[in-house]
Amino acid sequence: MTKAAEAVLADALRLDLDARAEVAAELLASLDGPADPDAEAAWKVEIERRVAAIEAGTVKLEPWEDVKRRIENQILGR
Repeated sequence: MTKAAEAVLADALRLDLDARAEVAAELLASLDGPADPDAEAAWKVEIERRVAAIEAGTVKLEPWEDVKRRIENQILGR
C-alpha cells in the first residue's frame, strides 16, 4: 500500500461507523464498471415481480434471523 493510501486509510478509520460504511460503499462501487442497462432493466423487472408476489401473499417470507442462522449453519457445516 502506498503512503498516500495508508494516510487515507488512517483518516477513514477515525470516522464514525456510519461514515466508514458510506466511504466503504463508495469505494466498492468505484470498482464496478459502468452500469449495464440490460442488467439494470432485468433487475427492475425482477424486483417488481418480487414486490407483486409479496403484496399478493403468494410467497412465504422468513425473518432475517432465521435465514442468517440457516446460512451460517450451511457455511460452518453444522
